[in-house]
Amino acid sequence: MRLTATIERLPLHTPFRIARGVKDVAEVVVVGIEGTARTGRGEAVPYPRYGESAAGVLAEIEAVRSAVEGGLSRADLLTAMPAGAARNAVDAAMWDRERPDPGFVAGQLTSALTIGLDTPDAMAAAAARVADAPLLKVKLGADDPAARLIAVRAAAPGPRLIVDPNESWDRAILDAITPLLVEQRVALLEQPVPAGADDWLEGYDAGVPICADESFHGAEDLAAVARRYQAVNVKLDKTGGLTAALALVPMIRAAGLGLMTGCMISSSLSIAAAWRIAQASDFVDCDGPLWLAHDREGGVRNERGILHPPAPGFWA
Repeated sequence: MRLTATIERLPLHTPFRIARGVKDVAEVVVVGIEGTARTGRGEAVPYPRYGESAAGVLAEIEAVRSAVEGGLSRADLLTAMPAGAARNAVDAAMWDRERPDPGFVAGQLTSALTIGLDTPDAMAAAAARVADAPLLKVKLGADDPAARLIAVRAAAPGPRLIVDPNESWDRAILDAITPLLVEQRVALLEQPVPAGADDWLEGYDAGVPICADESFHGAEDLAAVARRYQAVNVKLDKTGGLTAALALVPMIRAAGLGLMTGCMISSSLSIAAAWRIAQASDFVDCDGPLWLAHDREGGVRNERGILHPPAPGFWA
């Protein structure tokens, strides 16, 4: 076998704004594992929030090159590499090369369409364009989140709403906005306060379920998260791949938590690997490829908030 790893920069058609910053290019790492029968592909998105960089991910992959080319299994990969984007890329390429589940049928998904952080008027205009979608995700910050939420809901009265402040709120903001979350029929509040400063959420009632994102990476976080949150956002770049994520699902359910599948801004190659988890989830936020100026040929297709899987043969 032969392993390759490259960095690709994928331009966005529109800047993507959240409380943490703005991006107009998605930087991804693509791994190929060439076997005798076929070549597997995997993609990951290094995330600076977790101390990752594209160069660092390449270095992590290079460190396991000889083991992977020597036939390292997906099970052994879990101990050979730490959880994160690098392991996700390698794990996904292994899945694609092996194609271990020929009976899997990738049906369509109801996936959130994201309304990026902007002025209330701009967010309302963006929401109006997708008001017939079943699920929207609204990015908010600490600056007048109420006005932005009200504007989005007025423009899109029908869809369920996920509100995502990306760790930008504190307790005072959450206390103040809780009645509005209920009034505006928010279905899920995602990671409102910083990971590591969320212990006070234990026993807290926001009126709507709160979902852990940055506070949840893997099984080691589950006990604390189950005391503070009502759901978790599983992203393959956090868990370190589909193999680890699949093992987490029964543990999440046993803890009584709801399940969300999320993504970074990525191509359909990342989303294809997450599809198995997404189909078992209560909420899906896999619209990353829809922000790209050009997705990979044969990738996912969106129709009014319904995500259709990639073309046959695109990925395992």
